[in-house]
Amino acid sequence: MTEFQTLVTRRRALLAVASLWPAAPWAAVRTAAADAGAPAIELLSPAPADMDPAGYLVSEKFDGVRAIWDGRSLRFRSGRAMTAPAWFTEGWPDTALDGELWGGRGRFDVTSASARRSTPDDAQWRALRLMVFDLPGAAGGFAQRAARIEMLLRASASRALVAVDQQVMADRAALQQRLDSVVRGGGEGLVLHRADAPWAPGRSTAVLKLKPLHDAEAQVLACEAGRGRLAGLMGALRVRNVAGIEFRIGTGFTDEQRRHPPAVGSWITYTHRGHTPSGVPRFASYWRAAEIGL
Repeated sequence: MTEFQTLVTRRRALLAVASLWPAAPWAAVRTAAADAGAPAIELLSPAPADMDPAGYLVSEKFDGVRAIWDGRSLRFRSGRAMTAPAWFTEGWPDTALDGELWGGRGRFDVTSASARRSTPDDAQWRALRLMVFDLPGAAGGFAQRAARIEMLLRASASRALVAVDQQVMADRAALQQRLDSVVRGGGEGLVLHRADAPWAPGRSTAVLKLKPLHDAEAQVLACEAGRGRLAGLMGALRVRNVAGIEFRIGTGFTDEQRRHPPAVGSWITYTHRGHTPSGVPRFASYWRAAEIGL
């Protein structure tokens, strides 16, 4: 067994390694959050379909709301504070945590609505957990940071904090089996994080998402009227993605969403199956409102 496999499969070894690393320096993150600016976080890049998992730790990609604990308050990725109940964050460490506020598979809309309420609903928040997957700014590679997460959360004794389970996949076949299992169970996909990667803010090639479909964000430019069965409803959205490509999205909407379509200027998340040579997303379909701007 390699040293890397020992670290990720034996908890005692993980915690022993984690104890060697000091707490993360969070002044910069806290200053950005206090100024209501977007906190520094890592952003995922798409994984190739034939991804080799060697050297990576693999976890489920939780379909929730990205949330950053800056050591004092819980915030959206935009930097805006969440109005979480005081009891929810009671006993949390003063070290910042990066995670996904999650209420279970297939419950993104409920989770998002709970997080955005100006007056928190205790019953709704009791169904939520912060699935912690990183320590922004901390020293060491990701395997060491994952180990320190376990130690910090065990010391906190908070039921609202959960360390994301990180696993080693033996080969491509094992990775595909894990992906198939998660998707069959209603999950979104997988995250692969290089075990030796230092933390770095921004879009990262060391943190990859593996999903049956790609997803991306786009801003709504206009709503087009529907025809036939969709007469009187929204038929399609005209959107522009972050690459500056304009295109239409006419599928993926419920009738209720067509009655009350996303507002012009708002951001949405869409799924697609790659791009044409000119950069237009193939088979783009509406998924949900985007986290951008939360």
